[in-house]
Amino acid sequence: MRYAFFPGCVSKGACPELYQSVIQVYPKLGIALEEMTTASCTGAGVLQEKDEKLGDVLNARTFALAEQQGLPIMTICSTCQGVMSQANHRLTTQPAYLQEVNDMLQEEGLSYRGTTTIKHFLWILLEDVGEDVLRAKITKPLTGLRAAPFYGCYIQRPTEALGFEEHPDRGKSLERIIEILGAEVVDFPGKTRCCGFPILTINKINSLSMVATHTQDAKSHGADIMVTPCPLCHLNLDGMQSQAASQHHTSINLPILHLPQLLGLAMGMDPKSLGLNRNLISATTALQKIGVG
Repeated sequence: MRYAFFPGCVSKGACPELYQSVIQVYPKLGIALEEMTTASCTGAGVLQEKDEKLGDVLNARTFALAEQQGLPIMTICSTCQGVMSQANHRLTTQPAYLQEVNDMLQEEGLSYRGTTTIKHFLWILLEDVGEDVLRAKITKPLTGLRAAPFYGCYIQRPTEALGFEEHPDRGKSLERIIEILGAEVVDFPGKTRCCGFPILTINKINSLSMVATHTQDAKSHGADIMVTPCPLCHLNLDGMQSQAASQHHTSINLPILHLPQLLGLAMGMDPKSLGLNRNLISATTALQKIGVG
């Protein structure tokens, strides 16, 4: 299994522990990656609000580069996945629009034929690696750990752009991974809602309220940790959790783990090698439940 690896901006910047952890786990799963070092930012949905076509041109450029490699794209960010999927859906369902975009790509000598597949690491684990192989790689089941899934917005909707009709199990994929790794799934209403990151700079009070609501809700349902496939969600839920707790005059202290960090723990990897020492909310107490610490 070989992929054109699109790490996204955040895993190379504000959340380097995500990049660190995925680099640790992927070789053990039979996955080979060719990192896309010249790809552009997806626009994160923010650029698209101002200029959708510009965002689509940037993403089409990335798709064309992967097409030249003859490889599907692997993402490790829900936001990247969602934005790229929506762009690809527009491009591949509107031939005239694709031609307009390709006319702009010609300046760089690129053209997108509409054949690139974009898949999040989460989906690759279940659909390409497969449950049997994944189970065989688990050396330290996370028995006794209660984990709340947090998808974020972009990897759950719009379903038509994300391939849910062809792959209906994607809507429960994070829960399935948690179960395979031996942990107990803690369900709670906010798992598919916005983390608040998109409004952090324009309405910090409401953004922090969203962080407090999701983390407190998960914790009240018994979660020891929360796991997310989105580094932007991680930035808000982990990085802003202390401020959210202060705003609501409470204490939360719910560790937020990146998906490959949780996977690496179940594969017996050292927490520091997975970058868990970089997470702001310490997972030490939670890890003691599975004999790590």
